[in-house]
Amino acid sequence: MSSTRPWRRSTPRSSASPAGRRPEYAMSLANMPLSELLILCAAISVSGLIAGVLAGLFGVGGGIIIVPVLSEVWQVLGVEPDLAMPLAVGTSLAGILPTAIRSTLGHDKKGAVDWPLLKAWVAPLFMGACAGVVLAALAGGQGLKIVFATGAIVLAGLMTFTRDGMQVMAAPPVRDWRGWSLASGNAALSTMMGIGGGAFGATILNLCGFPIHRAIGTAAGFGAVIAVPGTVGMAIAGWNAEGLPWGSLGFVSIPAVLLTVPAALISTPWGVRMAHALSRTALRRAFAIFLCLMAARMIWRAI
Repeated sequence: MSSTRPWRRSTPRSSASPAGRRPEYAMSLANMPLSELLILCAAISVSGLIAGVLAGLFGVGGGIIIVPVLSEVWQVLGVEPDLAMPLAVGTSLAGILPTAIRSTLGHDKKGAVDWPLLKAWVAPLFMGACAGVVLAALAGGQGLKIVFATGAIVLAGLMTFTRDGMQVMAAPPVRDWRGWSLASGNAALSTMMGIGGGAFGATILNLCGFPIHRAIGTAAGFGAVIAVPGTVGMAIAGWNAEGLPWGSLGFVSIPAVLLTVPAALISTPWGVRMAHALSRTALRRAFAIFLCLMAARMIWRAI
């Protein structure tokens, strides 16, 4: 059974471990053959490439790929499962900011970003992200796995059963309580999952009358807003956590960010071009199947 200690009350990292023993993750890393370590680094970088394509193609921010990959990699390195998931979420949020900005600017060049709506939703997105950090701290590592898996299944359903042109209202509510509720709720759930907000945001905007390309382009900007409070909050939440890998600032792994972000920045324009050149019905369904399989695995690991 994994540890249930609240992160904020865990022993500071500066305290000595019993009998001078190194943490389990340090021993796993030291004893790992160089070839296996390089394979893990390559897996992280490839996840960044895929994340960049998805950020441009669907506006999903890439965390839907990066979070499960990082969680698995850190457990291979000996990080406790109860720490691996929040560390994956925080690291993913840190990497979302540059990719979300690049994706948004790429869509803006094609006239597919609604800046008035994006500016109007900055405040509720920011507050929702802050609430998401608090909820993530309360949920713990196992709870975050359930949240991520459930959110992935919901997203898969939305991608499968919603179609371009399907509407529930003619235009999105911008400045009333409905708009604030949609934006803040999206940000809170996305922060807990370590994704950029575009995954659910694009579907919400599309159902509210936005053409699909404009919905994706505008929702890509949600990630830039969510990433800042989400990253800072996860760093603070894990600041005194014991047993984190080298190079971690709380629940943000700087080495993993340096591996994923450059790869994602390279591949994001590929996704943007694909989004404006391809019919994405088959891609959406294939991605939805992948999400369900990934969610099932994460739920199985959590129980």
